[in-house]
Order: sequence, then C-alpha cells, then structure tokens
Amino acid sequence: MERCLEALNILSAGAAQAVVARLVDSLRLEHPGTVNACYGAVQSMKSRVLVGEPVDVIVLTDALLDELVLKKLVVPGSRAELGTVGTGLAVRAGTPVPEVANQQALRENLLAAKKIVCPDPAVATAGMVLIKVLERLEILEQVRPRLVYCSSGHEAMAELARGTGPRELGVMQMTEIIAGAGMALAGPLPAELQSKVIYSAGLAVHSKSPERARDFMRRLTGDRQALRVAGFGEGQSATAVPATL
Repeated sequence: MERCLEALNILSAGAAQAVVARLVDSLRLEHPGTVNACYGAVQSMKSRVLVGEPVDVIVLTDALLDELVLKKLVVPGSRAELGTVGTGLAVRAGTPVPEVANQQALRENLLAAKKIVCPDPAVATAGMVLIKVLERLEILEQVRPRLVYCSSGHEAMAELARGTGPRELGVMQMTEIIAGAGMALAGPLPAELQSKVIYSAGLAVHSKSPERARDFMRRLTGDRQALRVAGFGEGQSATAVPATL
C-alpha cells in the first residue's frame, strides 16, 4: 500500500510566484493534494513564518532569510538562490507606453500619471523602492494623492488591469510584470534609481518533510534558463539594499 505523503507547505514572495507556482502545479500532477503554496508581499510572508505557520520552504529576499536564520527559523546554509530582481513600470496592454529609461523622462511621466498602483510599501519590496525613488526625484508629496497601495504585486497588477482611465501606471517587481496577463512593460527603473534584490529559497527549521523540501528547492533553482526568462538575473550583480527589503 502506497504511503500517503504529508503536504509540502510553501510560503513565497510574490516576485517568485510565477516560477514557484509552475513547479507546484507540476508536483500536484505527480501527487495530487501534496503541495500547498501561498504567495504575497515579503513582509507578510515573513510574518507568517514568525507566528509559527507550518512551512517547509520559504522563498524571500536574502535579507529577510538572513533574519529568519538568526531567529532559528531557517536552516543555516540551506539557501538556494533564484537570482536578482529589479523594479519596473507597467501599463495596461494596449495603452501608450511611457518613456522611463532616464530620470527626467521617468519624473515627467510619474508627475503626469493619473494613478500609480503599487504594492504597499509597508510590506512589499516594490512599494518601498517606489517611495525611495519618489523621494530621490523630489516629487513624493506631489504624487502621493495618486498612489494606490495594494496588498501585493499580484493585487497591484489586478488593480491596474481593472482600470479604465488614461495614464495609469503600475510599479512592481520585474518578474511580476513579465508574468502578468494584460500588462505591458514600460521598462525597468533607470540604473541609478534601481534597487535589485536577491531572492532565494530556504529550508524551514521545523519542516516535517526536509528531504522533499530540499528536492523542491533543487528543482526550483536548477533551470537557470527558465529563471532568466522569468526575469531573474545573476545573483552576484545585486546592488546593496536596505535589510528591510
């Protein structure tokens, strides 16, 4: 008689949702009902780990995984890197694509936007990056009334897709824009305003299926070409970012 497999539990940052979900779907075809996955803003996922939610694999930024290692919630040395991800701007497919390749063009288009949708900067990387960019460009107070915060990048894309007005922008992680249906990529933030972060998978200390968890991590990070297509860059190219991202 075949032994029933205990469900493998995954908590993943929204920036990695497309690649994690693809692997989860594949595993569910092999063994239905044996993988559970939840996605969301990085700080929200970290909070779920901190309160003791059952988890085997945690996919977050390296900075947050470092914190969880210190709290003895992620196994030291278990990290498997997906790669770096930057922040970009999106519009609804079929609407004019603004120029964002340099600071002046970006500043003008942000000022001209009727609505700027982004994940909540209190919990999400792209939202934090946007606020820092607006401060650098000295336009935060001017555009603040037009900022629309969502619980995650996925929800931000859905909000942008539901819009009907002209000159509406979305600011999300590049991997979310690339995977988003109905989105058009305006481009990444200019290099001097960009804050790339490394995303990795870590093994939860209290995993009930550590071998299956490690196998999941190997599969997730083993196809470098698929990760590049999804928007992940090489890890060593990451720039320094605040530990809260």
